[in-house]
Amino acid sequence: MAVRTQGAVQHEGTHMDREPFVNDEPRAPLRRIVALFRPYRGRLALVGGLIGLSSLVSLASPFMLREVLDDAIPHGRTGLLTLLALGMIAVAVTTSVLDVVQTLISTGVGQRVMHDLRTGVYGHLQRMSLAFFTRTRTGEVQSRIANDIGGMQSVVTATAASIVSNLTTVIATIIAMLVLDWRLTIVSLLLLPVFVGISRKVGRERRKITSERQRKLAAMSSMVQESLSISGILLGRTMGRSPELTRRFSTASDELADLEVRSSMAGRWRQSTIQIIMAAMPAMIYWATGLTSVVSIGTVVAFTTLQMNLFRPTVSLLRLGVDVQSSLSLFGRIFEYLDLPVDIHPGTRTLTNVRGEIRFEHVDFSYASRDSSGEHGEQNPSGDAGESEGEYGEDTTLSDVNLTVPAGTTLAVVGETGSGKTTLSYLLPRLYDVTGGRVTVDGVDVRDLTFETLAETVGVVSQETYLFHSSIADNLRFAKPSATDEEMVEAARAARIHDHIMSLPDGYDTMVGERGYRFSGGEKQRLAIARTLLRNPPVLILDEATSSLDTQTERAVQEALDTLSHGRTTITIAHRLSTIIDADQIVVLAHGRIVERGTHAELLTADGPYSALVSRDQPLTIAA
Repeated sequence: MAVRTQGAVQHEGTHMDREPFVNDEPRAPLRRIVALFRPYRGRLALVGGLIGLSSLVSLASPFMLREVLDDAIPHGRTGLLTLLALGMIAVAVTTSVLDVVQTLISTGVGQRVMHDLRTGVYGHLQRMSLAFFTRTRTGEVQSRIANDIGGMQSVVTATAASIVSNLTTVIATIIAMLVLDWRLTIVSLLLLPVFVGISRKVGRERRKITSERQRKLAAMSSMVQESLSISGILLGRTMGRSPELTRRFSTASDELADLEVRSSMAGRWRQSTIQIIMAAMPAMIYWATGLTSVVSIGTVVAFTTLQMNLFRPTVSLLRLGVDVQSSLSLFGRIFEYLDLPVDIHPGTRTLTNVRGEIRFEHVDFSYASRDSSGEHGEQNPSGDAGESEGEYGEDTTLSDVNLTVPAGTTLAVVGETGSGKTTLSYLLPRLYDVTGGRVTVDGVDVRDLTFETLAETVGVVSQETYLFHSSIADNLRFAKPSATDEEMVEAARAARIHDHIMSLPDGYDTMVGERGYRFSGGEKQRLAIARTLLRNPPVLILDEATSSLDTQTERAVQEALDTLSHGRTTITIAHRLSTIIDADQIVVLAHGRIVERGTHAELLTADGPYSALVSRDQPLTIAA
């Protein structure tokens, strides 16, 4: 076991800056990105129409300018000059109005796409099994949803409209330039293929830098989430590691700053060269036409005006191409999460008038076997798998478990650390699915039930009590949003926590603090019990709910648990054996198998594994 544990630690250490489940270069096919906009194709078509109209209207100005210079001014035609000037003003007003309208619509479409991505990723992760979250840092998940999707915002909200706008302008401008003078147009377009090639190369460079930058940003987000949580602060302060944590954060931030500079400067000189050449081309046109005098002054001015109108959208298109290539890595990271396999799918059956009979029929479970079914080699979060090797096979956590818990009775599960107790409790609410056999409620396989039915049927109170950073009332109503104040108070009274809540200045409106750190362990447990009571499930799992409490607090919590268990089918994962003396049935697990079962008195008389466990549990020995 020592060798295996050491290997696991070494393996984990190689992933400090890189999460499992992710690739170095996630791919994002362009057709899949385009598909994101498909639900909004009507609005995008309207945007395209407005952009095309704006581009066509703006092309009138150079032709009116030519008439001003070649006809109206030289011949003193003040009426024509006035009309042309008003026309140029009208063009400016029209294009501005069209630009505002199309920007409003295109930005709205972009934000809806962003919303679809955010909710899609969040909803998909809600469907993942527990294995994903035991192997992935919370900060990494937060970074994907916030930083990666946020980094795509400018591309998603503005790129589509900018591409259509600039492309329409380029095509219309080239046509107008050909109408004015085809020879000057050919000269102006000769270098465009070179510019496109340079921009593509710059885009590939930025894409690699962006991918690396997002990984560093995710690592830094994870560091902040872990080290600046209440638990992280307590650990850092008590271990004297706060200066070291600050140094590590500073190093990560410095690396991220360097990557930002590299991303900003990638290909900057090459793009500046493109801009210089484009800016110099009107001067070359003036010089060439001045020497040859093949076209009129008005034509030259109108042509160079069009030429500048061509260069601006061309440069913009080249930059957009760079931005799109850079954003592909962001899309790839989001699609990677969306493509994670979901191995726990909801059933379609519901239950009414639940009696609560639970059966484990020839149940097998192995964390290793899930590696081949899409779970990427996750480890058991409870540590059960660690002791399960040897006699019953490599990495077998549960093997041929057969149990019947009649409705309304209490089952207690005991055993050494790593025997499979917690894993057994995970299978009923489907935090994991069995790898062999089945688990049933009233004869129905839990895999056939809808998630809503399963959540209404099975309640869980664990040693690790989680409370949201919200009010006590909000935390209680999380189990039943429609609960009345009277129902909430009744549940709190039954959990022996109402009097304490009312002693607080804000009562049920008291903020519990992050993860409930404003309350003691016993108070948090009783809040969790009240929350479960409010939901009133017919089947209850108590996973070592009092193992970390002192004797006095345990007694108060145990009274609340007794109230909670009354009339329900209850499965208790026992750490302190003194809490399960009165259980209707006790089973002893060892290496994932049931090695003994019976009542407390029967098992003591048998003088087997249970009796050995009792002899080491001093409080139980005294009570017995």
